[in-house]
Amino acid sequence: MTEQKQTRMKETLLSTAGIAIMLAVVILANVIISYASLRWDLTEDKMYSLSQGTKNILENLAEDVTIKVFYNKSLPNIPVNIKQFAKRAIEFLDEYVQHGNGKVTMELYDPKVDSDEEEWAMKYGLQGMNMPTGEKLYFGVVIMAVDQEESIPFLDPSRETLLEYDITRIIYRVQNATKQRVGVISGLPVFGSPQMPMPGQPPQGNQQPWLFIQEMKKTYKVEEIAASAKSIDKDIDLLIILHPKGLSDAIQYAIDQFVLSGKNVVVYVDPMCHSDQTPSQNQYMRNNNSNLDKLFKAWGIEMEDRKVLADMFLPTRVRTQNNNVESNPVWISAKPESFSSDNVVTSNLESLLFPACGAIKKRVNGTSEVEGLVVSSRKSNLIDSFKANFGAEGIRRDFQAAAEPFNIVAQVTGKFKTAFMAGPPKDDEDKPVAEKSSQIKEAENESTIIVVADADMLNDSYYVQKQNFLGFQMTNMFNDNLNFLLNSLEMLSGSDDLIGIRSRGKFQRPFTKVQELERAAQERWQSKEQELVRELEQTNRRVQELQQKKDPSQKMLISPEQEREIAKFKAQKIKVRKELKRVRRNLRADIENLGMKIKFFNIFLMPLLVSIGGILFAIYRQKKAYNR
Repeated sequence: MTEQKQTRMKETLLSTAGIAIMLAVVILANVIISYASLRWDLTEDKMYSLSQGTKNILENLAEDVTIKVFYNKSLPNIPVNIKQFAKRAIEFLDEYVQHGNGKVTMELYDPKVDSDEEEWAMKYGLQGMNMPTGEKLYFGVVIMAVDQEESIPFLDPSRETLLEYDITRIIYRVQNATKQRVGVISGLPVFGSPQMPMPGQPPQGNQQPWLFIQEMKKTYKVEEIAASAKSIDKDIDLLIILHPKGLSDAIQYAIDQFVLSGKNVVVYVDPMCHSDQTPSQNQYMRNNNSNLDKLFKAWGIEMEDRKVLADMFLPTRVRTQNNNVESNPVWISAKPESFSSDNVVTSNLESLLFPACGAIKKRVNGTSEVEGLVVSSRKSNLIDSFKANFGAEGIRRDFQAAAEPFNIVAQVTGKFKTAFMAGPPKDDEDKPVAEKSSQIKEAENESTIIVVADADMLNDSYYVQKQNFLGFQMTNMFNDNLNFLLNSLEMLSGSDDLIGIRSRGKFQRPFTKVQELERAAQERWQSKEQELVRELEQTNRRVQELQQKKDPSQKMLISPEQEREIAKFKAQKIKVRKELKRVRRNLRADIENLGMKIKFFNIFLMPLLVSIGGILFAIYRQKKAYNR
């Protein structure tokens, strides 16, 4: 009887009607799932979930917030990448509604041609992307609270990892309308001021403000302070000093008093600034370093002039003038292991690029608290800045690692004393730049100063790629250089929640095991190369000694002893080169073996395990049905 039931069941399932029912169930399930807003964020950094910082801001909303999304989804031929991004972005914006405790609403508009929605989109300043068909594609956001409103003219897919920050920042700002004032003192044309070219030279500089200035203006009221200024407005809340080359005593005194008043500063100095280019100067004699020795002494820190940091474990692959690609240890690519995990500014960053940076040290008698936010590896040291032009091989040849790592970025905290104990300095007319009675000689409150030993990292070229797409300029960040600055400003201005939002997401996922193999091979390579250099130096000295012992009339001839020394060196050179080739060959073999293992696991082993699991489960089900 049981066998007959099983036979009938099998016949039913295999019948045409059974198959049709199964197909209908599958199709219906797919339709239901496609319309259901089920989200499960499996990314490592929860990139598609609201961070705790955003949730904190939403929990403390004082006014209702409306998010208006203008996206003409009915438009045909929308680029696939934008269509997919728009779906994800709208779903993500809905998370704000879900966590807004009834204070956040979202409105969707389809701005068709000549519609009221399109007119409103233009009034809000949203930008339409010109499509090949002649139509305009809108995908912008307007966020409103009471009488405040701000917009994002067009959501850039390349900024998807920063979408939460962009939205939350605007929500925060429409709730807090007053912008803090940030002053910028810069020895570089960051506000877009063009440099005057020399006769016969092409124009230098960028007419547009640097990207970090544009980004800061979205959150702060940014004001330029001339290097020739004699004072800093008391209403300035925060100060950025970038590449302070040749600052007068007057402006240094103003900075000194700004800090002693209890306010905070971000300083970028540079022992070798690539962005500071003057065409008439010789490449090797260029005066492109900057420092704040006098103020640094009062703050308890120092940076050596014309000394750049070389790090053998954190090199950057760069293209040389000969169009070759090399791993240059002077261009430092700092990774998470170099960052302070306890400081909110750096704890969640992924990578920073420092093209020829210096090192910040605590002075021997310094009383301030110095915390390294970004430090070099254990295989690093300072070298003369002119050696940075010798290329990677030239740097490695004589390199010796220091006993301890160096601070590339340091946070300095304390109640500082003035750097001008004798009183305010005098101007060109021999008059004091300020009243002596108004001078602050010792701070009553603590100040925090973040000092970075590189100014180039804020140049657009070193952290962002720009490209035009259908008339829009798209920007793609390839490291955290900009995020680091904005994190610093937000921490120093008290916006801790915004920092937690920004520092999210991965730019790249390197093969760490391959990097370890390359690093180990590089160490072996370097030791062999240094051995060869030492042999060459010893041979040269021996040949010179033999030359000096010869009779003056025979100076132009090579003696048998010299020939033997040269032959000995050539044999050693061939031996070392063979060893270097063996190191390279073993490195390639190790990487290939690792690749074969990964392919075996991904292509063969995992599918095999899944298949075996499926077969075992089918056998189990069959036995269970048979027992019934």
